[in-house]
Amino acid sequence: MSTPRLRSVAASDNDAPPPRSAGFAHHPLGQILVEMGALSPSDKLTTLAMQSRVEARLGNILLAHGLIDKAQLYVAIARQFDTDVADLATTPPDIRLIEQYGVERCLASGILPWQRRAGMVQVATARPEQFADAQPDLEQLFGPVRMVIAPELDIHQAVLSKHPRILAAKSETRVKAGESCREWASLTLPRLFMTLAVMLILAVVLVPKVALFVVTGWAVLTLIANSLLKLAAALRQIYDEHTTPPPVAAESPARLPKVSILVPLYREREIAAHLIKRLERLEYPRELLDICLVVEADDDVTCDTLDAIDLPGHIRQIVVPHSHLKTKPRALNYALDFCRGDIIGVYDAEDAPAPDQIDRVVQHFHSAAPDVACLQGVLDFYNARSNWFSRCFTIEYATWFRVILPGLSKLGLVVPLGGTTLFFRRKVLEELGGWDAHNVTEDADLGVRLARHGYRTELINTVTEEEANCRLWPWVKQRSRWLKGYAITWAVHMRQPRQLWRDLGPWKFFGVQMLFLGTLSQFLLAPVLWSFWLVQMGVAHPVMAGAPPTIITVAVALFILSELVTMGVGIYAVRHDKHRHLMPWVPTLYFYFPLAALASYKGLFELLTRPFYWDKTAHGVFTPHDPPEDDPPDPDRVTRAPLPLPRHALAGSRTPSRYGPSVPDAPHRRLHPRSR
Repeated sequence: MSTPRLRSVAASDNDAPPPRSAGFAHHPLGQILVEMGALSPSDKLTTLAMQSRVEARLGNILLAHGLIDKAQLYVAIARQFDTDVADLATTPPDIRLIEQYGVERCLASGILPWQRRAGMVQVATARPEQFADAQPDLEQLFGPVRMVIAPELDIHQAVLSKHPRILAAKSETRVKAGESCREWASLTLPRLFMTLAVMLILAVVLVPKVALFVVTGWAVLTLIANSLLKLAAALRQIYDEHTTPPPVAAESPARLPKVSILVPLYREREIAAHLIKRLERLEYPRELLDICLVVEADDDVTCDTLDAIDLPGHIRQIVVPHSHLKTKPRALNYALDFCRGDIIGVYDAEDAPAPDQIDRVVQHFHSAAPDVACLQGVLDFYNARSNWFSRCFTIEYATWFRVILPGLSKLGLVVPLGGTTLFFRRKVLEELGGWDAHNVTEDADLGVRLARHGYRTELINTVTEEEANCRLWPWVKQRSRWLKGYAITWAVHMRQPRQLWRDLGPWKFFGVQMLFLGTLSQFLLAPVLWSFWLVQMGVAHPVMAGAPPTIITVAVALFILSELVTMGVGIYAVRHDKHRHLMPWVPTLYFYFPLAALASYKGLFELLTRPFYWDKTAHGVFTPHDPPEDDPPDPDRVTRAPLPLPRHALAGSRTPSRYGPSVPDAPHRRLHPRSR
């Protein structure tokens, strides 16, 4: 059921001169609402007390808690500023005025040059208290102007209806060309990959022993490097866990900030309703949550599914205009302009975040150094017992997110991000241009770009559960996309190796080589390493022909030690009660990781043929209706009581009345570039 759009409360074309001081509020909003009989005095005092703790507008708090009717609220705001409410749906804006002011400027400022009437331009704004600051520029462009009021989402919708292509094009090119893979075909490295492949084939045909020796040497070298990196990260994490005192709960800021959550969806019929239910469990104040469900314009499956759901006021739908490029990062870039939070988070469709997760993110950012631009949460699975694949996937993720990534961060290396349960300082994210719309592992790429620009990523101990991809071919397709993205990310950042060295420094530079190039080499050359097990079966190996027994012994010992490191770190990662049942399955990873070799060949083929193709992972296959709630609790969880709203708890208080600036946004079902 969609929310009806507010019609104009006052004549928007009256010829009265503008107020003497546009943006000046004559009376506090709460007082006006009480005088209108729309709000009780006790509710006003309660809401003002809440406003002292949160960075929210008074109107947003009233709407979030159902204390005021939306139409009455806008009447009160119009009275407060001696103006009218603009009906942008009935009277669309003049496209020439928008172009003159600038589409991006309209979205960023919440100001929309609406109509020219009687020699003056009526300007709709969602932030009337800031109108006086913008008025000189507006008058320089348009001459006399008159302020009218409109919800910010109505302004966004009006801009979208006129300029969807401009915003869609921007979403594909936000990242600087020098840091993006969108000009992949013109890069030297793709041609180099092709040349090396041809040379390798010729070498195998003409000098097979030399070629095999070189390839084997590189495979062994990367095996040693990756094993040492994994061991170093694990030992650092283990050391810190046993020597660092338990973390003290960070203090929340005096006024809690608004947080926007982006949830890209594509063909999600099965899981959309469960997603809404899980997001509703977040304990952060509703007036400070801005959850954006981002869908493609031609995705009727998801749009129709969401239309059948009565979305809460803090959850809205943003529809991305059609394009030949359909990637998650493009959708995230498009939605970024419509976010209202100072912190931007990203979830996936199948995610079930911990209820106190946003609180912990806000607390961590509040106490972190300014160069901490990104927080990465822990990913886990709620279908770990579905089959062997899901068990191995859970072990792999526990190893990566609970041991390796925290260790890499503490070692001062680049942290390749995980794609979900990510939170950014908005200013930094916009400074970097958001996500590379063409990169199919936009998360790992963004982790490198953050490091190159001098920012850090920290891991926080809060868990998001999601659905393990535990069917063979879908797993191969997903893993091939990840490996293809790793190759693209490495190629893009290595097109100017000296600059990368200067940006990162030698330690992080070598870390990038081991994380990206080393990982790719290990999967692509895995069969070369497997061939050495034939020696133990008495089969002659070309590389080992004529080698002394000591060399063979050392090689076998190296392979065994590598597997022991993998198993040891895996066992440590699942030692807690929740995953202890997975310990017997850790040795079976030896049969799990070789499947990634198949995925690497698929990814390599697509790298040369379809570098930007996004192989979609289906969700809702093994998903229970709700994640199990009987799992052992997280011992490090820090809870904070949600802000209460007793209707008469603060009756009689003498809290001073003050209007929270800016017009609150009317909740909308869908923010769409055009009518459906």
